[in-house]
Amino acid sequence: MSRPGFLLSAWPWRSAAYLLTGAVTGAIALVGIVAVAVVCGALAVVLVGLPLLVVVALSGIPVAEVERRRIRLIDRVPVSGRHQVPAAPGPRAWLTTRLREQTTWRELGYALLFAGLLWPVDALVVTVALLVPLSMVATPLLMATVGDGDEAKVLKQWTVTTWPTAFGVAVLGLLLMGLCAYVLGVTAGARAELARLLIASREGELGAKVVELARSRVRLVDAFEAERRRIERDLHDGAQQRLVALTMALGLARLDAPPGPLAEQLTKAHEEAGKALAELRELIHGIHPKVLTDYGLRAAVSDAADRCVVPVDVDLELPGRPARPVESAAYYVVCEALANVAKHSGADRARVSGGHRDGRLFLEVRDDGRGGADPSAGSGLTGLADRVSVLDGRLALTSPPGGPTLLRVEFPCELTGAPDRSA
Repeated sequence: MSRPGFLLSAWPWRSAAYLLTGAVTGAIALVGIVAVAVVCGALAVVLVGLPLLVVVALSGIPVAEVERRRIRLIDRVPVSGRHQVPAAPGPRAWLTTRLREQTTWRELGYALLFAGLLWPVDALVVTVALLVPLSMVATPLLMATVGDGDEAKVLKQWTVTTWPTAFGVAVLGLLLMGLCAYVLGVTAGARAELARLLIASREGELGAKVVELARSRVRLVDAFEAERRRIERDLHDGAQQRLVALTMALGLARLDAPPGPLAEQLTKAHEEAGKALAELRELIHGIHPKVLTDYGLRAAVSDAADRCVVPVDVDLELPGRPARPVESAAYYVVCEALANVAKHSGADRARVSGGHRDGRLFLEVRDDGRGGADPSAGSGLTGLADRVSVLDGRLALTSPPGGPTLLRVEFPCELTGAPDRSA
């Protein structure tokens, strides 16, 4: 409604349609509920109408369903109305489930409020907001037809006898129509918000938000992994190849150069290019190691263990390969854990073990160091926890002072593809 084009858009008419259909629907709901209640009350004398009172309790379900569809006239966000699924088939299980859930009684409360109070308000607002300005706008037409050019009645209350006055009233009616458009929008919005508050399934909306959050998180993880692979591929195929060519060119120039200052400068340049190439290769390996892509998690963990300054035993048995995001996250968790062992633990030996059981991939990194690992001390444990939680995994750390330290992570996943091969 705050946009400049509101008056020229379809929203005022959609608001009027929402309120008008609300008046009609509410009147029908009132007649239906009263009729069922009267019939059940009359039959209650012979105990036949008592079971039929259940129909009154369930009358809110169709009313709420109609309201959810009507709200789409003025609100693009749908109203969730998920009822619980019966535990067993059949009408008895369905009826028992409906009578026990809160959604049914909330919908009944809305149906009673709608039939008793809200629809007259809808009818009154539509009548006043449309009838008054339209009658004023139609004053010249009424004067020319009904009044034969002499006079016209405005809302059956005021008499207009001159044409300038008639056109002035019409202009005033146009201005009032614009104001009434906002009145219709405000009323319809308030009515829709009240209906959403009473009939929306809080459990359903929360569940939908959780599902969407989980999906968006998976999409972000996949996008992150794809971007990391792209960077690794570009560095491997682009910058690394150029550095290799530069190193070879400097080596050839070094061999051809006569002894002297130029040869010494070429030697230094050749050594620096070699160091830059080694650092780039290490960077590429850290972004996404090729051994992880080609041979899987066990081979990549073994490679990381070989490069660790602390001796590491690896006992990892996987009959297949997990999904790529899980495989990548597990590898980097192990690498970060081994880096922490080398930097902070003072351990003489470490061990990486794990496997797959009951639909979960679990890994353990144990060392015989001094213990006392603190997530707030900059050891990277907070980053590990964040990386694991993104994939609905769990991380547990046991590190008493004096050691040993045990880091355990679990990821929910299924194994696919060929068994994990060693490099």
